[in-house]
Amino acid sequence: MKTSTWSPLAWTLPCAVVAWLAPQWLDAGLMRLASEVLLAICLAQMWNLLAGYGGLMSLGHQLFIGVGAYALFDLAQRTGVSPFWLLPLTGLAGALCAALIAPALFRLRDAYFAIGIWVVAEVVALLVSKTAALGGNAGLTLDMSALDDIELFGQMSFWLACALGIVSVAGLQLLMRSRLGLAMTAVRDNEVAARSVGIDVQRVRLIAFVISGGMSALAGAVYFMGGMFLVPSSAFDVNWVVMMLFATLIGGIGTIGGPVIGVLIWFGLREVLATSLGISGGWYLIAMGAVAVVVSLYAPRGLLGLRLPASARRATS
Repeated sequence: MKTSTWSPLAWTLPCAVVAWLAPQWLDAGLMRLASEVLLAICLAQMWNLLAGYGGLMSLGHQLFIGVGAYALFDLAQRTGVSPFWLLPLTGLAGALCAALIAPALFRLRDAYFAIGIWVVAEVVALLVSKTAALGGNAGLTLDMSALDDIELFGQMSFWLACALGIVSVAGLQLLMRSRLGLAMTAVRDNEVAARSVGIDVQRVRLIAFVISGGMSALAGAVYFMGGMFLVPSSAFDVNWVVMMLFATLIGGIGTIGGPVIGVLIWFGLREVLATSLGISGGWYLIAMGAVAVVVSLYAPRGLLGLRLPASARRATS
């Protein structure tokens, strides 16, 4: 038990120190890129929590990103309070959203669940785009009147992204070593067997769904807070799920390190294809899809599964 508790601290503390000192070395552009990577890691881990451990494949996680971002922008505009103080409410909004839609969605199975949550996300996006109080298609601008130091705002946004990236990985590592994590894995592997040993399958999945929704909403709020502008087409963009799915499946679904590897590959390919080679638009997506197909054919368990035996993969989970 001691090893399970302390092993995340072996890497989280050095990472926290590096994150604290990083603004002294990085300019605004690099801090923004690093923030994107860290928030993507958080999002990929939350998708992995639901699909890799909860057994629920989601194609609509952009729902929580949009809910968190709009909750932050709308509350900041209405209250005039600093967005930093409102961030906990965005996570609460995402968790509440997950809890409200869970009873209906949990009646669906497999592909039907994935399509169902995607439909909910599209409906919410449409409603937001038609709501004048939320800016409609024109979007919202973040109210910055409560902030005194814009440079500090950039650093705080970076530190928040670092915190979410670190907490998502360390938290999932600790969760999977707990009784609840073991129950999630049992439900994913064999729902019938899990029920036979007394596991409340609906409760376990609900907890995973609520955690995933809340953390995704918080990550979405931090991401759009850094850009200070928000429109429905970007907040509820299906490409958020494309990134999560790509990173998790390429790196290794149902593992802790897999989504991290996948996110690094995603951003590395994006920089090489879009920046260095000038490949963008449809060709960019085709190139990403080709990479995903090749990895799926030769490494169906993900890149992390190439070098680890089955026992070691279970240990990393």
